[in-house]
Amino acid sequence: MTPTPAAALLAPAPLAPAPLGRGARGLVAAFLVSGTVHLVRPQVFEGIVPRALPAHRALVVGSGVAELVCAAGMLHPRTRRVAGPAAAALLVGVYPANVQMAVDAVRSARRRRTPARVARAVVTVVRLPLQWQLVSWAWRAGRAAT
Repeated sequence: MTPTPAAALLAPAPLAPAPLGRGARGLVAAFLVSGTVHLVRPQVFEGIVPRALPAHRALVVGSGVAELVCAAGMLHPRTRRVAGPAAAALLVGVYPANVQMAVDAVRSARRRRTPARVARAVVTVVRLPLQWQLVSWAWRAGRAAT
């Protein structure tokens, strides 16, 4: 039996997925910008790939594509459930590159102490624990979509 039009109007609306929180929206924006730069100017990121890893260019391009895919997936409620945890995993996966960036910046500041080098060292070191907040935002965005 099909519901009458009046019954369809009175039926409770299906629950809509929670909108992206502010942190997750910021993460999506950062992924869109960073992913684009990874593809357009990969040399910017090649130096932070840990030396022990091979194929720096391929890793940079691959992580840029992954950032763009995760960002797009987090924007749509139907794909957010998968994209959120994928973005969290990507952030964990690129963490060694962020550590390498901090190590290089600190070494550079120690070799030649300039205000710019010291500032870069401070920013890259302070950024390391903030990465875990980004992981949390991505993970929660995926969980809120269920």
